[in-house]
Amino acid sequence: MPAQLKISFAHSALSDLEEVLEFYNEKKIPHVGERLVQKVFKDIKLLSEQPDIGRRVPEFDLKYLRELIRPPFRIIYRRDIDKVRIVRVWRSERLLILP
Repeated sequence: MPAQLKISFAHSALSDLEEVLEFYNEKKIPHVGERLVQKVFKDIKLLSEQPDIGRRVPEFDLKYLRELIRPPFRIIYRRDIDKVRIVRVWRSERLLILP
């Protein structure tokens, strides 16, 4: 069995997840936000064992920048040799733009 890679989160990804929770709290349906965030974490856990299941981010076509499309989200991550770093968790239809 291959070793599991370490997963870390950029501040931007954590902020994205907090915004999801806040949005659904404001809509008075916090259970929906909690369920979506739990699903995102479950999908991210897969990356520790299968880090190459995501495709290259088409906006950049960089070998190390990948994404999992998990409607309604895009989970953007950096795939390094020994770790995975979650960069963003955005709505699927949103394009990734450099600052």
